[in-house]
This record gives sequence, structure tokens and C-alpha cells, in this order.
Amino acid sequence: MIKKYILKKLTDLANPILGTKIISCSDEFFAPAKRLINPLEPIYKDGIFDNNGKWMDGWETRRKRSKGYDFVIIKLGKPGKINNVNIDTSFFNGNQPEYAQLEGCYSNNNLKNVKWIKLTKKNKIKPNFNNFFKSLTSKTLTHVRLNIFPDGGVARLRLLGSIDLSLHKFSKNRNIDLASIINGSQIIACSDEHFGNVNNLLLPGKSINMGNGWETRRRRGKGFDWVIVKLGFSGYINAFEVGTHFFKGNYPDSFSIQAFNSNKNINISSLIKNSNDWVNLVDKHKLKPNSNIKIKNINYTKKNYNYIKLNIYPDGGISRLRVFGKVL
Repeated sequence: MIKKYILKKLTDLANPILGTKIISCSDEFFAPAKRLINPLEPIYKDGIFDNNGKWMDGWETRRKRSKGYDFVIIKLGKPGKINNVNIDTSFFNGNQPEYAQLEGCYSNNNLKNVKWIKLTKKNKIKPNFNNFFKSLTSKTLTHVRLNIFPDGGVARLRLLGSIDLSLHKFSKNRNIDLASIINGSQIIACSDEHFGNVNNLLLPGKSINMGNGWETRRRRGKGFDWVIVKLGFSGYINAFEVGTHFFKGNYPDSFSIQAFNSNKNINISSLIKNSNDWVNLVDKHKLKPNSNIKIKNINYTKKNYNYIKLNIYPDGGISRLRVFGKVL
């Protein structure tokens, strides 16, 4: 029987780490639109005011005294397909929009005559709430427009989907980080992420603090923690990096890495269950606090893989995982 695990499949295409940015908005009198795509969870500062009013962690427009509605246009750093959206109104209660709608398009930056297509209907928005909606299109998009009716505030916008990998071109002789979110890799499942989001493992660059990595709760029984990554591209793997930056008294004792390759659509429960029998690429290896372990593929065989399983013993925090190799 498979123990409880956490499923992860979608990438937040609104994350600025991918190059996503705000390019225009109708108004941002009370709070700037750029806060909409902050990857951190929204916060509330009690009793804090700026020159225009109450400080709010999100995008907030002034009260509209004429016809029309407010909007913000976002350029995606990586073109992709959006499956679900989250219009998060955390801490906006009484000043949230009454309705909201998302539209999208594919364009090479010229939006003057672009035809916007609906991602969502015009939906009623709840205050202080994660308003999830399913996307109405499966098309690849480069830009998204959030319309709010008639005005108000939104804390965060999450655009959950996948990068369109068909637009990626790689040299077969060039080593790349196959596990990078920028190259289309995604977390499939993990055992636990009590203290830190497991998606942080695949982010580019060094982590900025302990909260910018993956950290599990303290294990009080037998077993170990793990995460399964589906690589954006199958590749020949030749090296790994496992970082524990900022994890000093809570880093794992050791780690190991397994791999698997399949182009079939596999049930996730079966994938997890069978992962114990995957090929061992790195046998159990000691970790150090606040450091970066670079290791060549110990059990290297010239095979391509598109699934990686990182096991940590018994628990703890990892800041980044790098999987270097060549795309087929």
C-alpha cells in the first residue's frame, strides 16, 4: 500500500523567475500590479499605511467613478498552456473585485490588433479566498490579461500549466540542467513539504533563504522522504548537484538518486510504487550543511532518462537539485 503523498504536476507560468512581467495596467493607485506575480505567499501588515492609503500586498486600483473596468496585462516569460488559474484575494475583504475574467493571446509583442481569447468566464469573486477556475482553452499563450469588474484588489495571480516545450531548441552536444523549471521540468509527487514548497528545488539560481527551498517535517518513525521529478526532455545524465544552502541544523544526513525512462502516460500511484525499483544513479551519499555537493553520475550507463527520484535520509531541507546532461 502506498503511503500518503503530495501530487504536483503544474508550473506557475506567472512566476517572474521564468521572465514573466507586468507590461501595463489601467490603474494601480493603492498597490502596484507587480505584486500580483510575487511567488511568495501574500502577507498582511496591520496598521501600516503609505501615502495613498492602507498598505496591501497585491494589486489594488482606486474606486471607479465612471463606466468600465480595470485590467492588467502580463507577458509570460515562457509561452505555455494554462490549465487552471487562481485569483487569490487574500486579505482583500470588502475591497476585492465583484467579478473577474482572464483572457489570453499568442503574439510577438504587438498587442495593438491582437484577438484575445477567453481563459475563463466572467466569474464572481470571493473575498479573502483562493478563487480557482479551469481554463477554457488549451492553446499556447504568450500574454494574459486579467480584467476586474469594476475595480478593487487582488493579492496574487497564479497561472498553472506547462511550458510549451515544442518551442525549445537545444544543441545535442551542450550540457544543460535537465531538471530546471525553465527547461520544462515538473514535480510529479513528493512525500512531504511541511516547511518548504518542493517546486523550489527546480528554480534557477541559488536559493535566497531557507524558505526558498524544500523542507520536510521531522520524521519520528522509519522511512525517508523523497521527490519525483519529470524532466522536460529525456537526456543522457552525466552529473548532479544537490544544494543545502541555508539548511544548517536541518539538512538531510544523506541522499540517493534513482532514474527511470518512459514515454507512456503512467498512473502516478503506479509510478510512485514502482520507483523503489528504478535504476540507482547515485548510491547513498553524505550531505553537508549549507553547501553544494557536486557529483558525477556514480553508476553511469549511457541511457536516457526522463524521471528522477531524489531520496533524502531521513528528512530535512534541500535548496536546489541540478541534473546535468544532454538532450537526445
